[in-house]
Amino acid sequence: MTGDYGCEDLIELMATLRGQEGCPWDKEQTHETLRRYLIEEAYETIEAIDNDDHQHLMEELGDLLLQIVFHAQIASEAGQFTMSDVAEGIVTKLTRRHPHIFGEAQVSSAREVVINWEKIKREEKQRERVLAGIPKSLPALLYAFQMQSKAAKVGFDWENIEGALEKVVEEAGELARARAGDGSIEQEVGDLLFAVVNVARHLEVEPELALRKTCEKFERRFRHIEDKATSQGQNLADMTLQEKDKLWDEAKEQE
Repeated sequence: MTGDYGCEDLIELMATLRGQEGCPWDKEQTHETLRRYLIEEAYETIEAIDNDDHQHLMEELGDLLLQIVFHAQIASEAGQFTMSDVAEGIVTKLTRRHPHIFGEAQVSSAREVVINWEKIKREEKQRERVLAGIPKSLPALLYAFQMQSKAAKVGFDWENIEGALEKVVEEAGELARARAGDGSIEQEVGDLLFAVVNVARHLEVEPELALRKTCEKFERRFRHIEDKATSQGQNLADMTLQEKDKLWDEAKEQE
């Protein structure tokens, strides 16, 4: 697909929208008011990837790019940085963090690339703490995943998935004891979720995406229960759990 517009046109368009004769809504926006849109667009982009919908992916990448240009324009107006500064910064960073491409470093696997990347990153930031730099605003599952991944890169990890699986069983037992009054239920639920994330990481599954897909599956099957109840003239709230389970199993079979 080709057209007459490019990235520079988008940058100029945003400057116009934020200009003196621009759009009232666009002119009112700040970094803070745009936060929700940046998150929403990122998730919609992920959904397009999950659905293998190339056309939708192109559109969502455009929406995501718009958010980046929007933030850069706001910063430019405040004399902080421009979109060109953003591009220059990431190009410089990528060049520096790929010494095996643009320098003399030698690597033999993708794993070595990641190890070098983290080493260079720590040197850049002059960070002594391994877990520094993980955004605390991340969804909890993704936050846990990244935290565990960083710890694993310095050798703090289970040797194999069996250890991670045993930890899940251990945490489930501790949750059961907490329910009996021996401990904090909230803390034990958190520990159990953290252990499950570890299992997902060892299986190279992103827990945030895995849970999202399960939620979508639940929604799909629950809609079937609602539709069936309506077609049978029944009130879903008045149906027994056994009746609902039967319709749930029916939805599973149809998949």
